[in-house]
Amino acid sequence: MINLFTLQNGRLAQEQVEDRSELQNYHNPIWIDAIEPDEEELGWIKDAFGVSLPELEELGDLEASARYFEGEDGYLHIRTDFLLDEDDVSRNVRVAFILANNTLFSIHDEDLPVFRLVRMRARLRPGSVNDAKDVLLDLYSTDAEYSADSLEEVYENLEEAGKRVLSNTVTDQIAAEVLETIAKEEDVNGRIRRNVMDTRRALSYLMRSKLLSDTQQEEARLILRDIDSLENHTAFLFDKINFLMDATVGFININQNKIIKIFAVVSVGLMPPTLLASIWGMNFEFMPELKSMIGYPIAIVMMIISTIFPLVYFKRKGWMD
Repeated sequence: MINLFTLQNGRLAQEQVEDRSELQNYHNPIWIDAIEPDEEELGWIKDAFGVSLPELEELGDLEASARYFEGEDGYLHIRTDFLLDEDDVSRNVRVAFILANNTLFSIHDEDLPVFRLVRMRARLRPGSVNDAKDVLLDLYSTDAEYSADSLEEVYENLEEAGKRVLSNTVTDQIAAEVLETIAKEEDVNGRIRRNVMDTRRALSYLMRSKLLSDTQQEEARLILRDIDSLENHTAFLFDKINFLMDATVGFININQNKIIKIFAVVSVGLMPPTLLASIWGMNFEFMPELKSMIGYPIAIVMMIISTIFPLVYFKRKGWMD
């Protein structure tokens, strides 16, 4: 799918391109966004604008040092990861950008919340976008906002997990659920940190390229300051995750120790009756108490008493709590 954007009265106007002829009707689009395009659609873009977009399979093959460069054609090439954080999935999606002839070309394998939000804002707010570089900066700025929202959600989930694990009734089931939550939020937090670090590198490259105006340079610096605060917050959340992980594992160990202590107390409590049973079970000819008519009930009573007495003693000492 190809979305083409032109600037009309200070707003982005979107057109969905469905055949080659539609592309040829627009000579100066500000942004062309290719979402999971096929080879035919990539050919349309090349024929209409002379720009060869990479295939989707090539997006993840580049080393970090080769993700920001100026090609032989003089076009600026940038590969950036954008965050996708939804209820059932959290991952980083690679997007390829090419700045060519005052047009921003982008290609990615699925539509992203950041792109949808930028399109909506540019349609509703006149004057927010003046050229292709403004679109790119808006994408990075919105990505930072989206990452901040995801961080807030991570913090809220960790707060709820902390309340559960620090409550007075922490069962093994609750601890297991908390560990699952912590592992999930740790993964999201790590992806956010990777995402903002990647955005920082892309913005730094743009600023070094000398293509940005003074106003755009200042906007890029503001985004970098936002990224600084996000990186600090991700570090704080990693510390919180480690604390909750240690606390949860500690409570699991405490519960296991309680079970082991119960078995230890019971085994010690059963030692006296076991000793009596062993004595009276010895096969000697002269054991007068065994010939008594009440020998058997006396033995049973003594074994019961020898079991109860140490358990009562342990209870009073608090060893069974």
